[in-house]
Amino acid sequence: QVQLVESGGGLVQAGGSLRLSCVGSRIIFSFGDMGWYRQAPGKQRELVALITPSGTTNYTDSAKGRFTISRDDAKNTVYLQMDNLKPEDTGVSYCNFHRDWPYEVDYWGQGTQVTVSS
Repeated sequence: QVQLVESGGGLVQAGGSLRLSCVGSRIIFSFGDMGWYRQAPGKQRELVALITPSGTTNYTDSAKGRFTISRDDAKNTVYLQMDNLKPEDTGVSYCNFHRDWPYEVDYWGQGTQVTVSS
C-alpha cells in the first residue's frame, strides 16, 4: 500500500524556521510531481509549493522568498524548508504525489501540524 509520511512540524514563533520532510514507501517519487499543501483552520486545503521530476518549482505568492521545496528521489523524500514563518502559515501541512500519465493519480500523507505564534 502506498504511504506518504510527513514529519518536522511543530510550534514556532513568528520569524522562526521549520523543515518538513515527506518519505514515501511503495511509490517512486521520480514518476510524479511532489507538492506541499496547507489546510488552515476553517479553510480548504491549498497548494503551497510544488516540484516536478525535472526540478521545476512553483510557489504560492506568500511562500516565495521564504520557502524552498526540494526532492531527493534516491531517498524517495521531499522537503520543505520554511523560513521567516508567519502566523498565516499555521495549519496542517500535507505531502502530495501527483501524476497525469498513464492516468491521473494522487496520494496524500496524513499531515503534520505547523503552528506559528505571534
